[in-house]
Amino acid sequence: MRIKVFLLSFLLLFSLSFPAKADSVSLARAIEILKQEISLLQMLLLNMQSSGPITASSFLAVDLSDNSVLLEKSPDKAYPIASVTKLMTTLVALENIDMDEEITLTEEMLIPLGQSPSLFNGLTISAENLLKATLIQSANDAAESLAYFLGKEKFIRLMNRKAQELDMDDTVFYDVHGLNPANVSTTKDLVKLLAYIRKNHAEILTIAKDNNFWLPDETGTMLKFQNVNNFYPLTAFIGGKTGYLVDAKQTLASIFDVNGRQIAIVLLHSANRQADVFAILKELR
Repeated sequence: MRIKVFLLSFLLLFSLSFPAKADSVSLARAIEILKQEISLLQMLLLNMQSSGPITASSFLAVDLSDNSVLLEKSPDKAYPIASVTKLMTTLVALENIDMDEEITLTEEMLIPLGQSPSLFNGLTISAENLLKATLIQSANDAAESLAYFLGKEKFIRLMNRKAQELDMDDTVFYDVHGLNPANVSTTKDLVKLLAYIRKNHAEILTIAKDNNFWLPDETGTMLKFQNVNNFYPLTAFIGGKTGYLVDAKQTLASIFDVNGRQIAIVLLHSANRQADVFAILKELR
């Protein structure tokens, strides 16, 4: 019964989550989006009910109110972090770029895999919307565009400098989107990043929970940026980022509300991050 109520509530929220120019979203496209949302939700519910062991090679759960460690495994071992990289990308962007700045996209910015039809050569778009695309749909071209605006090499230097400032001693960045498996970190370092974001740029967490972000493509058709962090429907999910690469497997750095406490949960090299998170949440409750 609880699952049915959850599904009905989700469908109601979905029916209200169309852009102002809803007439530019075809019924067929709306149905396609709904099917995707239901599929993602079913997977979330399935993993919520799993009872297997935690598969991540490294994990860490920390109460951010007092930095107490609640659960851990190999917190100092570095692994590729994939798109979790974008937490640092958006942090550096917020601290170095005016979000009202208008950026004209070029072919260079659109090279990385993971593109959106709403981001195209010649488009002039705000830095704020690029940041949202980076966090919500994990759009690699959006992250690249933010970097190119400051200068790609400079931007990556700023990312590594910020890591040093936060005492993330085992973290290094070679790109802004995480496609390079040489972008590595530890669960211990990523908790430091989450704690800093929570204290100084909580808007990153708020945006990362959004699933109602739309932009028009070249024809003017409104396209939805699907939130790839599938925990977004949960009220306990405060915000964060996920990632995947063959070398990294599944990664996650997010904050959850657990009995009124804000808990940072970080997973690296996981075979099933959803099931792992729910296993950790069960332990904490």
